[in-house]
Amino acid sequence: MSSSLPPFPSSFRSALDAPIKGRGTSSSLEGRFAKQHVELDENDDNIIARDAATPATQVRHESAKSLIRRNTSPDVPFNLSINPYQGCEHGCIYCFARPTHAYLDLSPGLDFETKLVAKTNAAFLFEEELSNPNYRCEPIALGINTDAYQPIEKQLGITRDLLTIALAHKQPISLITKSTLILRDLDVLAEMAKQGLIHVAISVTTLDNDLKRILEPRTASGQRRLEVIRQLKDANIPVTVLAAPVIPFINDHELENIIAASAAAGAQAIHYIMLRLPHEVAPLFREWLHQHYPERADHVLQRIMDMRGGKLYDSRFGKRMTGEGLFADVINQRFRIARNKHGLSDQRTSYLNCRQFAVPPKTGDQMGLF
Repeated sequence: MSSSLPPFPSSFRSALDAPIKGRGTSSSLEGRFAKQHVELDENDDNIIARDAATPATQVRHESAKSLIRRNTSPDVPFNLSINPYQGCEHGCIYCFARPTHAYLDLSPGLDFETKLVAKTNAAFLFEEELSNPNYRCEPIALGINTDAYQPIEKQLGITRDLLTIALAHKQPISLITKSTLILRDLDVLAEMAKQGLIHVAISVTTLDNDLKRILEPRTASGQRRLEVIRQLKDANIPVTVLAAPVIPFINDHELENIIAASAAAGAQAIHYIMLRLPHEVAPLFREWLHQHYPERADHVLQRIMDMRGGKLYDSRFGKRMTGEGLFADVINQRFRIARNKHGLSDQRTSYLNCRQFAVPPKTGDQMGLF
């Protein structure tokens, strides 16, 4: 199925604005809940000077009211999740979490990668919620919307605190990252692995570093992610790889190489996800294509629409992760053949043990009577 491409939103200054080095997008596209629309004068010297510089990252410290959230989507293999950060400095242009910045009255574009929120009371809340008598243990996914090991974690250490608390409570955790910073916490992760409390997924989008620099500008290279997989395996930590997202005519040709390299590095399982373009991600990704691949931009978008019922995004459960149609079927077939060839599992997560969960005693607590 094909259809004509939708026009760019009127709030876009130009699909041909120069990219900003080190950032995924140069656009400050307004969120869908914005009450005011600002028109920029492209001839304004101040605007030109601002766009020529790389915007600095700003971090707002926030005291969250709650931490553990319940998922209602049947497309993901977890019911509970925790996100210590909002926004992500990695700057992946395709990130499905970009639209969440609209709820903060910020742009899902440049603001998403430069104006971050850190939940600095996350450790306190986590311990409090795990200690609630009504809490019933089940695996918790950590850092699903935005990477729990993005660069600001190096200074703030919120994710390490959460893992330490999870270990103390014997609370099983699954996490996903594309950062080498996870290796900082090998001591905690290895101990959790001994007790069946951890599963790690590493996202490998491309092994082409030139593509990585514009697609995921502040992330580790594909080769360094493979090294993370090796070190996690050596520490007996179960690892799944996510080949995600698969983008037609951009990285889909790498699928078999990513699967082979992941298996060689020691991954136990692998999955893939087709590119998703919800809400503001669609125009942002379309602008990115015209900036970096103008000669094939419309071809890429048309193929995406072929897999999404003539639209750039299809939110239906069961379809949004894989798409449908001839191209989607071909990708699925290629993936299964390569996965089976290299002996990788199709399990969504490894077994995580909930039976050990217990609230550890605190200093001053009375000992229970025998």
